[in-house]
Amino acid sequence: MTSDRTRLRNFVAGGYVDAEDGRTSEVIDPSTGEVYAEAPVSGDADIDTALKAAADAFPGWRDATPKDRSLALLRIADAIEARAQEIVEVESRNTGKPLHLTADEEIPPMVDNIRFFAGAARVLEGKSSGEYMEDHTSTIRREPIGVCAQVAPWNYPMMMAVWKFAPALAAGNTVVLKPSDTTPASTLLLAEIAAEFLPPGVFNVVCGDRDSGRALVEHPIPQMVSITGSVRAGMEVAASAAKDLKRVHLELGGKAPVVVFDDADIESAAAGIAGAGFFNAGQDCTAATRVLVNERLAGDFTAALTEQAKNTKVGAPSMADADFGPVNNANQLARVEGFVDRTPGHAEVTAGGGRVTGAGYDGGYFFAPTVVSGLKQDDEMVQNEIFGPVITVQTFSDEDQAVAWANGVKYGLSASVWTKDHGRAMRMTRRLDFGAVWVNTHIPFVSEMPHGGFKHSGYGKDLSMYGFEDYTRIKHVMHYIGD
Repeated sequence: MTSDRTRLRNFVAGGYVDAEDGRTSEVIDPSTGEVYAEAPVSGDADIDTALKAAADAFPGWRDATPKDRSLALLRIADAIEARAQEIVEVESRNTGKPLHLTADEEIPPMVDNIRFFAGAARVLEGKSSGEYMEDHTSTIRREPIGVCAQVAPWNYPMMMAVWKFAPALAAGNTVVLKPSDTTPASTLLLAEIAAEFLPPGVFNVVCGDRDSGRALVEHPIPQMVSITGSVRAGMEVAASAAKDLKRVHLELGGKAPVVVFDDADIESAAAGIAGAGFFNAGQDCTAATRVLVNERLAGDFTAALTEQAKNTKVGAPSMADADFGPVNNANQLARVEGFVDRTPGHAEVTAGGGRVTGAGYDGGYFFAPTVVSGLKQDDEMVQNEIFGPVITVQTFSDEDQAVAWANGVKYGLSASVWTKDHGRAMRMTRRLDFGAVWVNTHIPFVSEMPHGGFKHSGYGKDLSMYGFEDYTRIKHVMHYIGD
């Protein structure tokens, strides 16, 4: 351990603790490629300790009134708002995201999400009590599930942590959350902030690698597992959880189709799609990175999108005019480069196409905003998630073909339709096989509406009352009321 490195520690039972065997991994600043911290690599003993702390805390938190749980979450939201600058600095160093975008685009939604679930804790609904059999009264109870094991990704470390712990805690569960091994810093800070308002053991964070995650999922204590991650990771979690009949909540990959019809406003569509495709360096399961455009509009639209890409700026966290930062890690950079390097001969890279280097960029994992046109339905760029600042373009001839190609991937998370024709928009939103469909926009989220996909994008919902209910179980209670 060098003196200029930050020493991160697990957060368990209300305080920081080291991994028992002392193992650590390096945490890298993706805007420089330099190691700036070391985080514990949790082993079986560390996972066991954290889960036992959550199990010990569960009865008291379960029995707290909805009002008390709500108040705790509201205080956490207020504290995050008050310490926003500190949180943004930690998140930006850990992810490379521009400071101004992290402050403007992530802190307010996080705070709103927590406040929404604080309110949700007090308004759970169910079927009314009644006599559905003579001389018997039936009642429905909604109860917390128990200890929840949660795994968050590296693309939105602190926001995805909020999406997980807020509904779980609001419902009366306790949590052990593992952030990605490349982005643990902000999640640990959130746990520290929350600890001021929560009983010890209600919200715990353990760092580590894939083996740490497997130990968390396979442990007998958790009654529910929630993961946001890759399809591979989701399948492994589902298979492991099935052995113990744990409940599973999966938010996995995406390959969002963006269907642009010939009556769409070209400039507005190109600007909106570029913004939603390049935001966070395209590292978003819902990103607008797979465009299908009507052949009559294809040339003009591709030119407009290419111009948008050329005017989109990648930069380090401190750059006030940066539209996005580096990709998260060296492996992801290599993955994005590989996709572009394998561009088929029938396609054309019309913007970007490689790393950004030079003053202010050396050592960082920066990739230029890229547009690839002329792709076909079975090309790997169309079928597989790139998870980088790369927008692909393919053309279609009619609505049926657009639907077939839009649905013709293994993912089903999100999609958007760009048209002025209301009837067409209504038909498309019905026919598209995705959990969220936007019309003439792409990527906005609100706390009141659910987010979650179909097919290989997983199952279960984040946000909204639907997401909240995922963290509850239903119990039927029947009383005999006869003589």
